[in-house]
Amino acid sequence: MQAGNAVDSRFIGLALQLSEAAGGVLRQYFRQPMSVDSKADLSPVTVADREVERVMRALIEAEFPEHGIIGEEFGDVREAAEYQWVLDPIDGTRSFLGGYPLFTTLISLVHRRQPLLGLIYQPILNERWLCVSGGQTKLNDSPARVRGGGALAQAVVATTSVDYFTPPQAEAFLRVKQACANTVLGGDAYAYAMLASGQVDVVVDAGLKPYDYCALAPIITGAGGVMTDWDGKPITLGCDGRVVAAGNAQLHAEALALLR
Repeated sequence: MQAGNAVDSRFIGLALQLSEAAGGVLRQYFRQPMSVDSKADLSPVTVADREVERVMRALIEAEFPEHGIIGEEFGDVREAAEYQWVLDPIDGTRSFLGGYPLFTTLISLVHRRQPLLGLIYQPILNERWLCVSGGQTKLNDSPARVRGGGALAQAVVATTSVDYFTPPQAEAFLRVKQACANTVLGGDAYAYAMLASGQVDVVVDAGLKPYDYCALAPIITGAGGVMTDWDGKPITLGCDGRVVAAGNAQLHAEALALLR
């Protein structure tokens, strides 16, 4: 395995194929009536979530049957595999149900527990962020870059929902929020895409699962940003789900200090 653009082109090709297949399903269901079930954690799941993951799993099994798969809807297979595909068919199901084009499909390839490839796809707006670890993040065919300079006092901070924080985590986020100029609530993984494109400066979340965050780390770093857990450790398959991403090292350090 090599970093950057030397990564096996078949991996990139399959990631693109998975996103196209997911988009085909999601465009059929978007803003259409459908039944909604509740998972054990009370989060919603739809027929579209399940169908997208089935389609992506079938493509992976056909191309790389030796690879592992970690999916939100249908669990894990071949957990000891050197390469594992980490899939979130609809990140932001509530946005999808509400007809807001802020949901995304998240696709990551993890190598020995380290995110190697990340893809965020918004099929309604046809926006696709893709990066291989060590390479440059692309939004469709153009380079994506974080905004860069500035301190927290001028920053836009985002989080998926304050409801996902425990009380101590909510207090920590409030310290970051109060230090920033503006706050955006909601967006799920789309907020990280906006950070990679220079629209948002900091994103703070907690309670995430591997399929929520593995695709994000290569995209943020490949756009010039920084992403770690709340302890400043690199994002891996074993991350505890508390993550902070920022457009530069200064912003990241300031946010991390307040979270701690």
